[in-house]
Amino acid sequence: MHSPRKQALIIFAKRPVPGRVKTRLIPPLTAVEAARLYECMLRDILRRTSRLTGMDRLIFNTDEPAATTYFRRLAPGIPLFPQQGEDLGARMASAFSTAFARGYQDVAIIGSDSPDLPLAFIENAFAHLTNGEEAVFGPSEDGGYYLVALGQMHAELFDGIEWSRNDVLARSLGKAAEAGIRVALLPGWYDVDTVEDLQRPELRNGANDAPLTREFIESRLGTRGAGL
Repeated sequence: MHSPRKQALIIFAKRPVPGRVKTRLIPPLTAVEAARLYECMLRDILRRTSRLTGMDRLIFNTDEPAATTYFRRLAPGIPLFPQQGEDLGARMASAFSTAFARGYQDVAIIGSDSPDLPLAFIENAFAHLTNGEEAVFGPSEDGGYYLVALGQMHAELFDGIEWSRNDVLARSLGKAAEAGIRVALLPGWYDVDTVEDLQRPELRNGANDAPLTREFIESRLGTRGAGL
């Protein structure tokens, strides 16, 4: 009988400093409000992923003393690691390398931009790896991805990508095809990055299990609707 594979869910996160998070929402939000929204989304993700079983959670945060103090208070017991690298691709590659070096066999990375992401999507990513796929992507509506998971290191998936473009997933899949990497795709989802995203009815749905994000949006939108 095979022993279960050692699995890690990496959460990329920042300390919610006004003016340094959710800047695409400033305005109409103030820098302080944008930071508060970011923290609500992060807290929702941390609380919800605590219900996942069979995997360890690791937080990769910006490498600064204040961030370390913040996350030790916010998420006691979850190991902290610094994000290292010049761009997002380098930071993800470094995080995967760190997790694999610590003995994890299946590793997934998510951020905090999808506070109501169904937990089943994360579970399905690990199921794909267990079933022999080498990489898993969760497509996001902006052309990127909300999740990437690997069963072994494939640094080439993160090299030479322009992360601000709307073809990030397409380019990543192209790199996987060139390298002969077996890929599975999860259902599509969305990130909360723009004012239009804040107006999604899904985020104001009482059943979405992201109550802090929902309460923030309700308090900020109120009855003003699209005008914020």
